[in-house]
Formats: sequence, structure tokens, C-alpha cells
Amino acid sequence: MPSTNIRLGSFLAVALFVSTLLAAQAGPYQVPPEVDLRTANVISEGVRIQAEVLSLKSLAGKKLPTIVMGHGWGGVAAQLRRDAAEFAQAGYLVVTFDYRGWGASDSRMAVFQGKEVPVREVVDPLDMATDWLNVLHWVQAEPQLDPARLGIWGSSYAGGHVIYAAAHDPRVKALVSQVGGMDSRPATEADRQRALAEATKMTRGEVGYYPPRAQIVGKLYGGPVWSKMLLYAPVEDAAKLDKCASLFIIAEKEELFDNRDNAIKAYNLAKGPKKLETIPGITHYGVYLQAREQCHKLSQAWFDEYLKGETPK
Repeated sequence: MPSTNIRLGSFLAVALFVSTLLAAQAGPYQVPPEVDLRTANVISEGVRIQAEVLSLKSLAGKKLPTIVMGHGWGGVAAQLRRDAAEFAQAGYLVVTFDYRGWGASDSRMAVFQGKEVPVREVVDPLDMATDWLNVLHWVQAEPQLDPARLGIWGSSYAGGHVIYAAAHDPRVKALVSQVGGMDSRPATEADRQRALAEATKMTRGEVGYYPPRAQIVGKLYGGPVWSKMLLYAPVEDAAKLDKCASLFIIAEKEELFDNRDNAIKAYNLAKGPKKLETIPGITHYGVYLQAREQCHKLSQAWFDEYLKGETPK
């Protein structure tokens, strides 16, 4: 299995841990009664993906600053419900979503050995990035959206997706990238050649996508499409962030990748308003545990400043 410069094996291990942890937290979490929660369908390249839309009931019918949120490797929208509800309580229209083939979203179909099969629980960063762009297209028709005040938030693997999305959609005015892994390219030439060889076999019908819950690394699931990883390095897109206000939140003791090659590099490349926040004493998944509230406050303050025009206290 090719390794990558985000140390993918370790990334997956913690990603699954966090996914399981957040699922446990999201399961019993009840949206406060003052928050309206509804589901919606978004069509991404002909495939239905499910979104959750949250806002305060007391603000019904009003134009609102809007935040689109996305999860990382193998996550689902329900895992973001607590943070989404807290943003909604602060006066935002909030949209979260499941990627194609994950959670409550439908799957695209592939043909392998003469049969159509659904592509589920596969990590294809280009598909994920396209889903981000299509959700941003979809939200433009939401009656409560204030199109001049649109922000995006992504954590872990989605911390790279938000860089890609903002770089390709100038309607995004502010972003938060939390402990973002931003470069999926193989670290060595040998890994690159193995990824290319796999791609050749896929085009000749010799191998297909990993099946759902395939155990690729130990007991982890979620098979990466290695040929797509070759093409995906949203850290380089940060140079296109000339108007979007970008907040990068990193863990001081990040163990999955080198912050200098990811968020710090993106911060240095970004040309618009920007800020780099280091959370002391935590590893990657600390943003979901002991530092969750701190990270949420940092994110909300950033959106308040650049989507509401409120000066941070």
C-alpha cells in the first residue's frame, strides 16, 4: 500500500478513532428546541447526497450569514451536529452533508466484471472536493442565504477540502481549516509507481474499487483511490486565497503529518486576511476532545468577524 506525505496509515488510525468517538457523541445529541433541523437533497454529478440544514426558528424568513461544514476521512454529517447547532444558535444558517457513498447519501455506480456495483465508503478526494463545490452551488438557492456572507468549515481531511473549495469558488468569503491534512500525494517514487500501476489495472478492469468497509490498514475501513491521491494537494491552492479570510487551527503536537507541509505552508501561501492558531498541548484528535470548545470559539469568532463584521472581543 502506498504511503503518503501525510503519513496515511497513522492518519487513518486516528481518523477512525475520531469517527467512532464522534459517532458516539452525535448519536445521543439532541438539537436544542430553538434550532430547526431539516434534511435536504443535493445532486452532485447526478447522485443524491444528503444535507442537514440548521437555523434558529426565531430567525425564520430572514437572510442569514451561512456556514457550510464538512467532515474528514469517513465522517458523516450527524457527527457535526453539535457544532452545527451551536453555529445556528449564534445566528447562522448552517449546512452539513454526507459525501457520495457515505452516510445517508446515495452512491455512484461503477461497472466491474460486467456488473454494476455501488461505490461506497471509498475515499476519492476529487469526488469529495466536487461534492463540496456542488453543495456551494446548491446553497445559493436557499431562501435564507445571504450570498455576500458565505463561509466554510472543514476538519482533518476536510481541512484540505475547504482550501480547494474556496480557491475554486470566489463566493466563499471566509474559511476555517482545522488540523487539516492538505497533501495526499505519495511521498516516494516507489509509492507513486504503485499508485499508477493500480490505476492501469482499474482501467483494464483487472481490479475494482475497494468494497465497503474493506480492511486496508489493520482493522480500519475506507479504501483510498490511490490514482486520485496522486492529483490532490489542496495546500498548493492556498496561493489562490487572495480575498477569502482564512483561519488555520493546528495542534501543537500534531502526530499525523508535519504542520509545516500543511497548514503552515497554506497560511504562508494565502494572500488574503489570514490567521494561524496553535492549540497548545494537544495531538490531532484533541480538537474533538479537550480542545473542542476552544476550537469552536475560535471558529465562531472568525466567522463573526468576517461574515457578520463583528470585532472579536
